[in-house]
Parts: sequence; structure tokens; C-alpha cells
Amino acid sequence: MRISIAQINSTIGDFFGNREKILAFTKRAREERQADLILFPELAICGYPPMDLLDQDSFVEMNIRTLHMLQRDLPPDIAVGLGFVNRNPYSRGKSLVNEYGILLNGKLVFEQLKTLLPTYDVFDEARNFEPSREWSAFEYKRERIGFAICEDVWRETDIPGTSYIRDPVRELLDQGISLLCVPSASPYVAGKLKVRRALAERIAIRGNIPLVYINAVGANDSILFDGRSFVVAPTAEAAASASVKNYPVQLDAKAFAEDLVTWDSGDALRTPRTKAAAGSTTVAAQTGTDNFFKVGLTRYELDMLEEGLVMGIRDYMVKCGFKRAHLGLSGGIDSALVAYLGVKAIGKDKIVCFSMPSRFSSQGSKDDARELSENLGCRYEVLPIEPVFTSFLSTLEEVFEKRPFDIAEENLQARIRGSLLMAYSNKFDSMLLTTGNKSELAMGYCTLYGDMNGALAVIGDLFKIEVFALCKRINERSLAAGAKAIIPEAIITKPPSAELRPDQKDQDSLPPYEVLDEILKLYLFENLSKDGIVKQGWEEELVSRIIRTVARAEFKRRQAPPVLKVSPRAFGMGRRMPIARSVYEIGERN
Repeated sequence: MRISIAQINSTIGDFFGNREKILAFTKRAREERQADLILFPELAICGYPPMDLLDQDSFVEMNIRTLHMLQRDLPPDIAVGLGFVNRNPYSRGKSLVNEYGILLNGKLVFEQLKTLLPTYDVFDEARNFEPSREWSAFEYKRERIGFAICEDVWRETDIPGTSYIRDPVRELLDQGISLLCVPSASPYVAGKLKVRRALAERIAIRGNIPLVYINAVGANDSILFDGRSFVVAPTAEAAASASVKNYPVQLDAKAFAEDLVTWDSGDALRTPRTKAAAGSTTVAAQTGTDNFFKVGLTRYELDMLEEGLVMGIRDYMVKCGFKRAHLGLSGGIDSALVAYLGVKAIGKDKIVCFSMPSRFSSQGSKDDARELSENLGCRYEVLPIEPVFTSFLSTLEEVFEKRPFDIAEENLQARIRGSLLMAYSNKFDSMLLTTGNKSELAMGYCTLYGDMNGALAVIGDLFKIEVFALCKRINERSLAAGAKAIIPEAIITKPPSAELRPDQKDQDSLPPYEVLDEILKLYLFENLSKDGIVKQGWEEELVSRIIRTVARAEFKRRQAPPVLKVSPRAFGMGRRMPIARSVYEIGERN
């Protein structure tokens, strides 16, 4: 049987556009690939995640209506698998289900509901959906096909905070399926592909069957879907091996792009199988390392990180209706990276970079900003803020009571810049890209209504050391291709500074980023307490200071633009914390 994987980019709520895409991909699979079966991702009809749109009855009805339209319009003699929202068929429970169905010759011939409904990280499915209570195989073209929808296979992993009783994969394997298909909307996290592949290989070996993984692609708000659908399957070579450690990947779809790929199930070795072995195998996260970049990511993973951020900008703009973007270009490394990513996402002719120097801006930073814009080929404008700053100081002079220069005057400069950038946004319907990184956002080292202004925080989920690593990789790749470094070397090597007061350096207010970022990872990703972090060898007073500062800056993050999520835990949807609280982690009482 010839199986096509349709790795599509669905827009949430665009039922017409998603339907047209499903029809077009199906026609291509039938006419160009002679496919017998085409498989689309989880919730392909409505887009993922629909969130509180599920509360709207009209949204649910459009899912069902679109399904019926597809029944009528899809070409004959090809089975089409796709995900959609449906009404709960059971007499009790939540009103909706996350369903995967097979359409063939105008009929819905098979249905499978999702069983495991995640409620961690960015997921909140148990709030809306009723889980499946039964599992069956779809018999087609001499295959017995089981469908496990996304999280239904992730029971095999150690995910903090989850404890699933049901095991859909085992239920299906015990029914003697010959092929397992996994329609997914699995978000991108740097290095996650290795975990997906390892998981798929373990399940395929466990059942001695091929596994077809169909992943969504595209960006919806903060969440990036990387695609990279694949097939793992047993082969004669693997079976002949004395110790089968993995099954080869027989098919690979593109990363961060729509794709249509086709695989013949006859290419997999078939041998008699028995019931699945008792128990399950857990899969731990795997990440390669590269000492040159010092962030635990390989060059390939850094390249994929770049592609993900580029797609995130492009999709956010397209799906929100923006055609151009702009940003403040300070001459620092964060805005340099965002400018590069923006140009790569939408083109140099659609990006404007603004230099907004003050009395504290160094000549080096102004020169670096201009050189970068020339390297990128984008429009570059200079808007000095000194006249506005002077006017503000004059207006505030009496109420400031001649108190010394401090954070009030520093933030005033950032807010002037933010106002100018937002004025341009309003005048030209241009989307402002926010340039702050995760280290700054964690510590509140950013100004509300100033440098936090914007529609999208492009690198808000990258620690500062990751910003440096990605910039180095961009230059390394450019030099290897025979071109010059894109990001001026001075931007990478000079000490980071907000330049809001004389001789200011980030390290005047923050611990060294190499230290700060490691402690933040332990606190944010691993949920370690102060004592747990100290046991890792970090100084107690420093740890307490960082935890206290992170907690007290929550009010800023609540007002920040959406962040493109590339880590296991991003600010925003992935980390929902109270603002008004005691910082109990360090024994602090209000």
C-alpha cells in the first residue's frame, strides 16, 4: 500500500483555507504519487491548538460542516485520514472529542478518538475533550492499521507531572495491528526530534511493525511545529542483526516547511508477531553537544533553531495580516539577531531598522548598527531621542525634586524609543519585533512600555548564551560559504550594555550570563528549589537573589508580547505563575 504523508500548515479557524489545502494535497497524492492512503496531522481541519474557540458552538459546527464538505469533494479511491473536533459520542463526559477519521469514497469509514489528553506545558486538552474508551484497527489494503493520536504514544516517555493509566499503543498492538500511524501536532523544542525518533523506534521494535509519524508544520502564536514527519520500519538487515538497537528511518519530510512524501508499506519486513511484551520502555531526552557553542546544541540543531524562529516570524505575520515589520537596532547582539531573522523571514525590503541614539550611545554601537543593516541590505533610519529626552526631563524636573539620576531616567529613554517604534507601527501598519532575550525577561531586565513593546518576542525563549551561539553559527556558516560575517564581530565580542547611563554594562546589574543562564535552567526547566540548586554547587546568596528577582518580575512577563517557544518551558503559555505571591522558595515572607 502506498501511503502519503501530507505535512500541512493549518491556520486556526481558517476552515475554507484548510479544506482547500487538504483537497489540493489529496489530489496530488492520488495523481502524482498513486497513493492508496493519505494522512494529515492532528486537528488538520481546524488547526492546533484551538484553545477557547472550542467554547464557541459555531466553531465546532464548522469542523463538522467542513468534514461533510470534504466527504463530498475529495477524489474517489483514496482513503484520507485527518483530524477534527467532534461532538462526544458517549452519554457522559466532556462535550467534545479530539477525533481522527478516515474518509473514503464519500463516507466516514473509520473513527478513532484521542485517549491521552495532555495538561502540561502549553497543553490544556483535558479541559475540553473526553478521552477515548475504545480502540480498533482500520482494515484496508491487507493492512490492519492502528491510530494513536500524538500524546497517545508519549505515554512511553517520562514527562514530569503526568501519570497515564491507559496505554493506547499497547491496546492497539494487542489487537494485532500491522501498522501504527501517529497523527500529531507535536511542538518544536530544540533537540526534540531525537526524542521523537527514539520513541518511534522503541514502539516499532516492541510491536515489530512500521510506524508512520505525521506531524503538523507551521507556527500558531507562540507554538512552532517543525514537521519532520517520518517512517521507521523493520528491514531484513535489522532483523538479521544480532542485537536490534533501532529500525532505520525509511522516510523523512522537510523541516519547517509543508511537504508531501510517499512510502510503500511493502518496503517493510513482515514477520509473525505475538502480543506486545509486558511493560513499557521509557525514553529519556537526548541532546548532542558542541563545545564550540557551549549551549548543548549541535550545529544542526542550531540551524534548526534558526529555521524555527524564521518560520515563527513569517507565520505570525501572515496569519495576523502583517506585510512588513520593523525593530529598534541598538548595535547590541539581541537586536542584531532579530534583524537578521526578520530579514530572512520576510525579505530585506519589508524590514526597517531604527537606530535611536541618546547621549549615552557609544559611537561603536551606532557604527555597528549601521554596518549590520548594510550587511542585511535593509532600510536603516536614525531617530535621535535626545531632544525628546531633554524635553521630558524638563517637564519632570519639579516633580522629580532634584533627586539623582537613577532607573527612572534610564527607563524613560527606553519608553521614548518604544513610543517612537509604536508610532511607526500605527502609521504604516508595520509589526514591531521585540528584541529581548529570555535571560533578561526572567530577571525583569527590561522596561515595560519601552523595549518590551511589540507584537512578537522573537528571541524571548533564548537564553543570552544561546543568542551568542546562534550568532556565531550564522557567521560561521556565512564564512564557510565564502562570504563575510553577517553580524559584525564587534557586536559579538563587546560586553553587553543597555547604554542608558555612562559606562553601563549588563553585568553591573546581572550575574555573568554563563552563571545566570545555568541557574535559570535549573530553576525554570527542572523546577529545582533553592536547596536543590545549591546542591549543584551554586552559591546560596546568588541563587536566592536570582529566584527572588524572577518571581518579582512576573508582572512584567504577564504584559509581554507572545514569545516564540523553542525550549521545554517558555514564558507565557508554558509557565503560568501568580504575580502576587510570597517567594516561598527562598523563605521570604510578605
